[in-house]
Amino acid sequence: TGATETTFNPNGNCQRAQVVTFLWRAAGSPEPTSTEHSFTDVEEGKYYYDAMLWAVENKITTGVTSTTFAPAKNCNRGEVVTFLYRDMA
Repeated sequence: TGATETTFNPNGNCQRAQVVTFLWRAAGSPEPTSTEHSFTDVEEGKYYYDAMLWAVENKITTGVTSTTFAPAKNCNRGEVVTFLYRDMA
C-alpha cells in the first residue's frame, strides 16, 4: 500500500515485520493453521501477526532469538535473502 497514501518510498528501510508481510501477501495471504509461536515481542492483532505466524509455520523465520521476532528491526540484505531462500525451499 506504500509508505503513506501518497508515497511509495523506494529507498526506505524495511523492517522484519514488513518483509514477512510482503512474502505472505505474495503467497496469497494464506490463513495460518496455528497460533503457536514463542515470540514475546509480537502482539496479536498487529498488521503483521498472521504473516509472522505463516512465516514461522513455513520455517521462513525462526526469529532473532528463540523468544524474539524483532518486528521493528530493519532487515539487512542477508536477512532478506535468507527469508527469500527459505520461502522458495
